[in-house]
Amino acid sequence: MTALRMAWKGFSARSDEAMTEFRQFVQREGESLYWQAAFDALHARQVQQDPLRWGWPAWPKAYQDISSPEVKAFCSEHADEVDFYLWLQWLACSQFATCWQTSQRDAMPIGLYRDLAVGVAEGGSETWCDRELYCLKASVGAPPDILGPLGQNWGLPPMDPHIIVARAYEPFIELLRANMQNCGALRIDHVMSVLRLWWIPYGETADHGAYVQYPVDDLLSILALESKRHSCMVIGEDLGTVPVEIVSKLRKSGVYSYKVLYFENDNEKTFRAPQTYPEQSMAVATTHDLPTLRGYWESGDLTLGKSLGLYPDEVVLRGLYQDRELAKQGLLDALHKYGCLPKRAGHNASLMTMTSTLNRGMQRYIADSNSALLGLQPEDWLEMAAPVNIPGTSTEYPNWRRKLSTSLEQMFADAQVNKLLKDLDKRRRAAAKKKP
Repeated sequence: MTALRMAWKGFSARSDEAMTEFRQFVQREGESLYWQAAFDALHARQVQQDPLRWGWPAWPKAYQDISSPEVKAFCSEHADEVDFYLWLQWLACSQFATCWQTSQRDAMPIGLYRDLAVGVAEGGSETWCDRELYCLKASVGAPPDILGPLGQNWGLPPMDPHIIVARAYEPFIELLRANMQNCGALRIDHVMSVLRLWWIPYGETADHGAYVQYPVDDLLSILALESKRHSCMVIGEDLGTVPVEIVSKLRKSGVYSYKVLYFENDNEKTFRAPQTYPEQSMAVATTHDLPTLRGYWESGDLTLGKSLGLYPDEVVLRGLYQDRELAKQGLLDALHKYGCLPKRAGHNASLMTMTSTLNRGMQRYIADSNSALLGLQPEDWLEMAAPVNIPGTSTEYPNWRRKLSTSLEQMFADAQVNKLLKDLDKRRRAAAKKKP
């Protein structure tokens, strides 16, 4: 931040084309941008005074309302600080746009792939600016299931569906338009939220929640319209508890499904053939919320989850370990059946440790799939074990702070990584030729 402030000091004295573009950006983005910058400036000041002021609910009462005289006075007295945060937004937007333009010049079919979160921070600028739109006495999450016996509380206040409708869906439209800029695809986290969300009373655990319905047909119609207007394909993260009624609606709306290797099996742990994956889908081996391929094969996620208190019931945990062993055997059988492993590779999962050959085989499996889209993770190219995020935790694990085991430059100069990528590319092209 020190370097950025020094750069801002130099930039703010300019009167050239870049300054004109910055001012035009501020004017074009309007109030929502201004209040984001005002929030950032005020939040930085509050945290400086007291590190425990994590968001506006913990600020002095005079600053909790954007229309208060104290907030207006702060913005006036610290106008340069607010401008600094406006400039940071402009920098980020400009650099992102440049990345997008570069991807287009390089003829990348999709280019950038953005991600739309399921909600906003409880103490962030959105709830500070628009108290009416968000239900601050509730949080969204997921109900208990076999993988998460305690359920999940994401600490995110949900939008009030009645207010969305009363405002003629403007909040949803603005959200999509902002996130469909400068990209060829948008992934919507927890896409079932267009139908329903698991609301949890504030201060309660996830098992005390209930589903609240949203106007799904209207929301999907708007999503399709904005997708067309922005030439932006939509991928819906439809994992977990998926209600039957949403599946056909998403398919008819042109939303691509999300197919994760770990979950594409039946009750007998027989894995789905790659050729039977639906074309209107994106195939991935894992996700940022699930273990890496190495972590999965070594059951590291279960061991780590136990140490973090996510599996308090020993009987349930033993069942998860047993289920994993069955799944590993089913996956190994499938890798052999569909030609993703050399014949000399072992056939007994309980005797097999994670190897580069096995790692490649799992990624080959999804590369061979009928899915129109394929997603791969650098973590799996590097055979890393540690997850980047563990749902249901906050301070217990350093979520989103785990680094790759090597730099990007070193990774793409690695002979083994390049050999793997060439192999997967070859398999992917061969799979495409087999399509009718």
